[in-house]
Amino acid sequence: MEFEFISKSPQQTIEFGKKLGECLQGSEIIGLVGPLGSGKTHLIKGIAAGAGAEQAQRNVNSPTFVIVNEYQGRFSIYHIDAYRLNSTTEFEMLGFDDYCGPQTVVLIEWADKILPALAGVDLIRIELSHLAPGERAINISNAPQYLIKEL
Repeated sequence: MEFEFISKSPQQTIEFGKKLGECLQGSEIIGLVGPLGSGKTHLIKGIAAGAGAEQAQRNVNSPTFVIVNEYQGRFSIYHIDAYRLNSTTEFEMLGFDDYCGPQTVVLIEWADKILPALAGVDLIRIELSHLAPGERAINISNAPQYLIKEL
């Protein structure tokens, strides 16, 4: 299924992410795509908060240099930033398969950089784009019914 949401502010992006996070059941792999400043990290802050991670707005940040951050909520949340990865091989060397499971959610920023490595994965794709200053389009594709029906 596909869904589009227009966010008018960073806080609205976080709130939308909270709704998404509340709907997650575990085992989801979500790839976030969009240019710098499009709201990927704000959306992830909300998703983590909605999934029960404590103090998500303060503790969630883009793991650009460490590549992977882990947050605890109703399940383990792995936040991967592929921005600095130079190849799908580097991504595979992270042990991606080890992060995937029924009690985990994997969130991948800059997923477009490593899409070949995700070819066999049931990836929920979230694309963010600039519409105007402070305004973002958030497009979700390949989402399961349970995720979309609550939005």
